[in-house]
Amino acid sequence: MPSFDIVSEVNLHEASNAVDQANREVSTRFDFKGSNARYDLSETVVTLHAQTEFQLQQMLDILQTKQAKRGVDIACLKIDPPQVSGKEARQTVTLRQGIDSALAKTIVKLIKDSKLKVQAAIQGEQVRVSGKKKDDLQQVIALLREAKLELPLQYVNFRD
Repeated sequence: MPSFDIVSEVNLHEASNAVDQANREVSTRFDFKGSNARYDLSETVVTLHAQTEFQLQQMLDILQTKQAKRGVDIACLKIDPPQVSGKEARQTVTLRQGIDSALAKTIVKLIKDSKLKVQAAIQGEQVRVSGKKKDDLQQVIALLREAKLELPLQYVNFRD
């Protein structure tokens, strides 16, 4: 019985490279001279440090551009509001991975409402879809691509 998994993953190595490139660009730009502006990456959280909120917005644009050029989908970025305290402004950007239970339930509901002859099951942070025909599975993929969900989805582990 053919099946595939629906996941939402981020290539953390490419994300790390993008943060490094953004750090390099900020350190060489004239408008950031002497401002101690930088990016810190820990696991899946990028923290932006700058002097003003305006600089944070510029740094966020740089980060998104670098992520996009490295092939990291910027739809997976969860951007928190900036926090300004004294002479420093901070902002955290989280790289979201995995499908949370609410989104998984939404995906399963979409698949069931489509009346295709497939079964969808939530398995941790992924959804497994199985059916008798490959064509039905391909229709599920097309349906989810049109659905415009808040996270970018990948379709992996296709088994015949």
